[in-house]
Amino acid sequence: MLTFEIEAKDHFRRVDSFLRNLLPSANISYLKKLLASGHVKVNGEEPEPTRVLRRTDRVTLKESGKTAAFLANSTPDLDILFEDGWIVCANKAPGLAVHRTVDPEEPNLVQLGEQFLQKRDGIGRLRPVNRLDKGTSGAIILAKSHVAAGMFGRMVHDEGLGKLYLAVVEGKLPKQGEIDAPLDGKESQTRYLRVYSGGGSSLVAVYPLTGRMHQIRQHFKMIGNPILGDRRYGGRSVLGLTGHALHSFTTRLVHPATGEALHIPAPLPAALLKMVCKLTALREDSLLQALDEVPASELTIPASA
Repeated sequence: MLTFEIEAKDHFRRVDSFLRNLLPSANISYLKKLLASGHVKVNGEEPEPTRVLRRTDRVTLKESGKTAAFLANSTPDLDILFEDGWIVCANKAPGLAVHRTVDPEEPNLVQLGEQFLQKRDGIGRLRPVNRLDKGTSGAIILAKSHVAAGMFGRMVHDEGLGKLYLAVVEGKLPKQGEIDAPLDGKESQTRYLRVYSGGGSSLVAVYPLTGRMHQIRQHFKMIGNPILGDRRYGGRSVLGLTGHALHSFTTRLVHPATGEALHIPAPLPAALLKMVCKLTALREDSLLQALDEVPASELTIPASA
């Protein structure tokens, strides 16, 4: 039996995502078989693939020659949060561009994803469904085909995605609030909930009610609380932080092909987790506990918050 204790870097990761990154070269059907057959357990119990792991959870995997051959020797280049025959949802690193940039040598998420799929499956072509700025980390959806791209693209256009971001901004904010300020002549609203304040900065949960370009970054600049590391919009530089302190923490959608309601969490990058603890003087376990209590949707924010 192989045993793994969940660390902070995998706190808030789904079981199927943990298994995917543990066995990166295994195909989807093999991972589903492991879960369905009871070969994977969390704290001694058979989990649902959608179960969200917490730090100190113990994952066990029945050992076999086939499983051992799939085990990764190092962290995969592509952090997959969810995958099926239609899409790959990846946890994008901060500072990594989604598409090819003017520098042909600079890596990008689409390229890394296609290389991963080609190595594993022999084929692979990916098309981004939603967007994330280069400096922003977290969940992004990549379609595996032209048909999937069209289907998910229409879904995003017509219904949008349920998005929750985490940001570290300068100064102390009220416990909760809404920023209602047009961008490029279009109605734009961003709701937020302060999770913690300390050291002259605040960790906030951010719920964009509209989807304008750089909406969150611009809105927090407008109210005088720019996102740390976001020099374009007035944020100060932070030593050791790549990109800026904005992370796409969870994504919610109804799968347009299967009808499944998906809730896809994205663990925080290690550097951002460390920075939040340092700036707010929060212990790591206290921070992770606070993240567990963040409402998944603006509709579930307590009125008394």
